[in-house]
Amino acid sequence: MRGRRIFLALAAALVSVTFSAGTRAQGLAPSSLGGDTQSNEVTNDAVQVITAKTEPTISKKTRKLLAQPVHRTAEKSVHTRTLKSTSTVEKVASRATFTMDPVRPMEQPTVNQTAQHGSRFSFNSPQGKKESVPVISDYYPKRLVYPYAKIDRRIDNRLVQAATLAQERAHAHSRSRCWHYVKDALLASGVIESRPKTELARDAASELVNNYGFKKLSITDPFAAPVGSVLVYGTSRSVGHVEIRTKDGFVSDFRSATPSRRPLMGVYAKL
Repeated sequence: MRGRRIFLALAAALVSVTFSAGTRAQGLAPSSLGGDTQSNEVTNDAVQVITAKTEPTISKKTRKLLAQPVHRTAEKSVHTRTLKSTSTVEKVASRATFTMDPVRPMEQPTVNQTAQHGSRFSFNSPQGKKESVPVISDYYPKRLVYPYAKIDRRIDNRLVQAATLAQERAHAHSRSRCWHYVKDALLASGVIESRPKTELARDAASELVNNYGFKKLSITDPFAAPVGSVLVYGTSRSVGHVEIRTKDGFVSDFRSATPSRRPLMGVYAKL
């Protein structure tokens, strides 16, 4: 009986010592033990070893790129492309503007030389009346051809010779001596026997009819006048103009393909 009590006492003491030792060991041990801690330590060691071996081979530019966030690098590249495309568009637009805009001298107004369709030019006639004519703004590539004069067998043939003489003696431009040159041609051809005495060209019509037997023809268009006929222009207030019709134009002291712009008094010839 006594031996049993001693055995129980020893067992209780052994259990107490074991429990206290386990508790002490648990307090002294680290907070995390086991397989996870060992695996983490191994992984860290591996990462440290790999980093230590590969760090010298990485360039500074690569480190900088790795240190920057991915989204910032993408934004920067997009921004750079946008700037490049914008500058390209601006260059193209500036070149287009430079090539399309005409270069004009400074401080000089731009004049539109093309007349508007339907515009008219107003002027005062010798009679003092206000008149207007249409402004021709169209270009005709074909050359204007004026009608040739016809020979009227009823008039004196010497008038045709007078037209030829006047054309040979005429100048390229007017010298304000039309009636003087017509007198010389009529006198040289023998149509008249004496030289007319009037000074003004507008008085040639009355003198030719009254003193030299000329007749006024029923013609109002200068181009319809026969070769050798004498055309008298002017008004009572103007000096007037005299010319002889040729085959391809009109002649006095100068040659012209078109008749005078003065008012036509009449076409005269000796029958």
